[in-house]
Amino acid sequence: MKLAPQIARQFREAYLDGTWIAGTNLKDQLSAVSWQQATAQMGSLNTIAALAFHLHYYVAGLVRVLQGGPLDIRDKYSFELPPITSQSDWEALLEQFWQDAETFARLVERMPDEQLQADFVEAKYGNYLRNILGTIEHAYYHLGQIVLIRKLLEARPG
Repeated sequence: MKLAPQIARQFREAYLDGTWIAGTNLKDQLSAVSWQQATAQMGSLNTIAALAFHLHYYVAGLVRVLQGGPLDIRDKYSFELPPITSQSDWEALLEQFWQDAETFARLVERMPDEQLQADFVEAKYGNYLRNILGTIEHAYYHLGQIVLIRKLLEARPG
């Protein structure tokens, strides 16, 4: 059995259409949020929109690498969310996120298993497997935050 398609399936479950580990996924959670909820501030927590942008920033950057481009993502830019001032702004962000997530999953799915052990751009970043699994773990970490922030917003008076 090839490993890469199994990893791609797990990525899709976290991002697009699964319930295996968390009972939900990013697409289900984020699609149920209005732009007002997405941009609502709860104390010092990141907004849901900022978390969605942050996750997408890394997925889009990894897609570029898997397509043969440079690794040009930087942590310091990963929360630089452009203003969201309407439902259409929010939906555009999400649509690009879902497209890039599916592209990422397809690229991983087609990857030869041997490539999973190869250095990811440079040896200091570890191998492809480490980076892909890290992307899935990152999704579950922020998915938990998104679920909690949604609950806090729903419990807020007014």
